[in-house]
Amino acid sequence: MATTEECRSALDRLSDNLAQANGDVRGAAALDRSLSCHITDLDLTFTGRLDDGRIVVLDTLPGPPLGKAQIRLAMKSDDLVAMVNGELNFAKAWASGRVRLEAAFRDLLRLRTLL
Repeated sequence: MATTEECRSALDRLSDNLAQANGDVRGAAALDRSLSCHITDLDLTFTGRLDDGRIVVLDTLPGPPLGKAQIRLAMKSDDLVAMVNGELNFAKAWASGRVRLEAAFRDLLRLRTLL
C-alpha cells in the first residue's frame, strides 16, 4: 500500500504530465472543474480543481468525499502510483473496475481522449 505522501506525489506528477501534454490530450485536460480523488485503501480524499490542464490539490481529507466534485475518481493507492508511473493502463483499470471515474457526460466525452 502506498502512503499518503506517495499518492500526493503521484497526483503532482500527473499534473505535470497533463500540463506538458500536446494536442488532443492537452485539449481534453483543459477543463475548469472541481475534482476529488478518493484513495479507498487509505480512506482519504484529495480535493481540488482541474484548472487549464493542471491538477491543483487544495486539501486532503479523511474518508470519502464530503461533496460531489464535478470529476470524481476512486482507486487504491497502489493503482494511482502505478498509473502515474506508466505501469497500469487507465483504460484497462477503469474497464475492470479498479478505477472509478464519475463525471457529467460531456466531461466524460472530453476526458476519453486521456484514456
